[in-house]
Amino acid sequence: MSEVNLKSQISNLIAIQKLDTEIFSLNSEKLAMPQQLKAAEDAFEAKKQGLAALEKKLLDFQKLRKDKELELASKEEGVKKLQTQLYSLKTNKEYQAMLQQIADAKADGSVIEDKILQCFEDAEKVNKEIENEKLRLKEEEKVMAEQKKKISDRSKVVDDRLSQLEAQRSQLVPQIDAKIFSQYEKILKNRDGLAIVAVKDDSCGGCNMHTPPQVINLIKMYDHLVTCEVCNRILCIEENEGN
Repeated sequence: MSEVNLKSQISNLIAIQKLDTEIFSLNSEKLAMPQQLKAAEDAFEAKKQGLAALEKKLLDFQKLRKDKELELASKEEGVKKLQTQLYSLKTNKEYQAMLQQIADAKADGSVIEDKILQCFEDAEKVNKEIENEKLRLKEEEKVMAEQKKKISDRSKVVDDRLSQLEAQRSQLVPQIDAKIFSQYEKILKNRDGLAIVAVKDDSCGGCNMHTPPQVINLIKMYDHLVTCEVCNRILCIEENEGN
């Protein structure tokens, strides 16, 4: 291959690399979009779990209140029965003992009433928390919907741009020698979308390792493609670097 031809081939590789760099970046961005959507949905679901926990807490207080109300009703029924038995007692000692049982039962009932009142207060607090959480979740849902729309809109932009880039790429490919292009694509695949790099300040533009003077001279000779001994990327010299 003549010097002019190789220089032309390298120039075409540089041009296609610019396209491939953007293609690689956009494909990486597109690949991350489902993960971004899932992260947003998972975060929202986690917040919904917080609401569910509050609602369960409210139900627990309501159940406890009903249990205590039944317990209180049982105590009150017991007091009534004891009171009806007062008139059937024959001794003052029995009468006083029954009065004490009634007093104790009423005292127990008073404690239960306090617990029922506490259940009402606790349930009211949780109910307010639930209402606030529902309002907050409503706003969070709006934010998530906006985020999903933003990602969806961006996905369309990325797809359109990728189509443009692929069309430009397909026009360049025929201008590159088949063997050279095959080598380029192999490196492109194995080196994260970067196959040809310029040598700057005696260093490889891909891995930043030192490029010996003799290698730089080989690049300038345009006799064959020269690759970095470390990262295996194709090396080139930018035009403003001179020959």
